Amino acid sequence: MTGEGLIPASVITGFLGSGKTTLLSHLLHKPEMSDAAVIINEFGEIGLDHHLIESSDDNIVLLSSGCLCCTVRNDLVDTLRDLFERRERGEVPRFRRVMIETTGLADPAPILHTLMDDAFVRRHFRLDGVLTTVDALHGLGQLREHPESVKQVAVADRVILTKRDLVGSSTISDLTNRLSAINPGAPTIIADHGEVDPAGLFNVGVYDPASKGPEVALWINAEAYGGHNDVGHHRHGDAHDVNRHDENIRAHCLVYDQPLNWRYFSPNLASLVSRHAEKLLRVKGILNVDGEPSPIVIHGVQHQFARMRLKSWPSDDRRSKLVLIVRGLDRELLADWLRADSLTALNTIQVAPDVKL
Repeated sequence: MTGEGLIPASVITGFLGSGKTTLLSHLLHKPEMSDAAVIINEFGEIGLDHHLIESSDDNIVLLSSGCLCCTVRNDLVDTLRDLFERRERGEVPRFRRVMIETTGLADPAPILHTLMDDAFVRRHFRLDGVLTTVDALHGLGQLREHPESVKQVAVADRVILTKRDLVGSSTISDLTNRLSAINPGAPTIIADHGEVDPAGLFNVGVYDPASKGPEVALWINAEAYGGHNDVGHHRHGDAHDVNRHDENIRAHCLVYDQPLNWRYFSPNLASLVSRHAEKLLRVKGILNVDGEPSPIVIHGVQHQFARMRLKSWPSDDRRSKLVLIVRGLDRELLADWLRADSLTALNTIQVAPDVKL
């Protein structure tokens, strides 16, 4: 899930016509992106042909910016393996970043599962972040009518608002409020005709290669869930819900002042995953476990969870913080289910064998 030396992989998603093509085209012209590899589904879908200067085979091409671009032939694992092995053999430029573009109707969860679960992928790549483009002109309607669009926003680390010049300030205000309600922890970045500073889009994961250390506070962004004071004054196990107007996608942040009893908390979390995995769109947490000298970071997408132990606390704040973007699960249920001080009746549910926390 993290680590120095692993190649960061960013997932670029967004609904049909939301501006992924324009965003990618601008990014590929940036000097700092010249050592990137781009994985897409079909060249024709994103219109990069005018950037191509040479083709090494039917699958991999070299762009004028120096970036590599390839299609998904069989599945993502095969494509990543092929790219990495060619890189190690010196057959393609030594890329240091991967951008994976999804189709407009795609559910990004399977891509995140691949990056988090496959042994080969985890050995060489790390998930940096999910970047979701949203069309300012049609975004509100798409979020209202297409559940795929809502889920793409819900799992995002950054939301890129495109076509800003086509709408008025009131539409922008309504849309940004809607986006923040779905996913308060994902900052919204305005793209000017596709132009955006790459510094705001990349290195947004739990690991910061510049400082060579964890950036968990920025990754979780718990303060976005109701403001710093609200988060800071939650009692043990309380939850804050800022997403009251959406009946399906909800955003919650649970903060625990006291260290967690892992004997109780872990099976309760595992039971929640076993019972409601498809409703857990994304889970991020930094946990203070009783008896452990350093925190545990967890990252979940539906049934797939990754866990790692940090070498030290990134700040003086020792509270456990758990951010959950969920579908159809209310605050009270989650707060009761994820109790850390005693076993609950909910914990009697059979835990699936593949749920490991």
